[in-house]
Amino acid sequence: MNQTDAKTDFKKTLDAYQAQRGRFRIFDVPDMRYLMVDGHGDPNTSPAYTEAVEALYPVAYKLKFASKRDLGRDYVVPPLEGLWWAEDMDSFTTVRDKSRWEWTLMLMVPDWIDQTMVTAAVEQTAAKDVRLQALSEGRCVQTLHVGSFDDEAEVLAQLHHQFIPDHGLRMSGTHHEIYLSDFRRVAPDKRRTILRQPVTVDSQV
Repeated sequence: MNQTDAKTDFKKTLDAYQAQRGRFRIFDVPDMRYLMVDGHGDPNTSPAYTEAVEALYPVAYKLKFASKRDLGRDYVVPPLEGLWWAEDMDSFTTVRDKSRWEWTLMLMVPDWIDQTMVTAAVEQTAAKDVRLQALSEGRCVQTLHVGSFDDEAEVLAQLHHQFIPDHGLRMSGTHHEIYLSDFRRVAPDKRRTILRQPVTVDSQV
């Protein structure tokens, strides 16, 4: 199989997309680049969330086709990802008041695609709010959650209040979710989502 015929699937080849249900894993995430769109509010009801998804994918597919056509490198568009935060982080683990959430939706961009290609794709799709940005997370803890997004609270509470402090760590970055399942096509109880939390050594331990 030559390079033109091969299609890279990052869900299978990138260590950052590997996680097991019921196991918290500590590892170092390499710097990665993403198409990003920012927003606020409940993803179930906020028009901004739907608009963000609808802005990201056309750009991502333009890049995929340009990469195959111009560079001879084809790949599967990576899974949708999201950074989530709020002024009171307990809104993720207890209150779950989604109206207070801030978020950034993201699609990973392969390292062989440059800014010129991204700029062209954004212009061709008129996706004015989409930007290319690097994300440096470093040391992280992640696990695989299977089930509804609303059932994440128990896993997150265990991650935040038990596993992380028990290992001499503290949270240092933004809650990160990687949606391995297409939530438009997969039943809520079967959705597979990687939950990731950047951490640092707790100097007070």
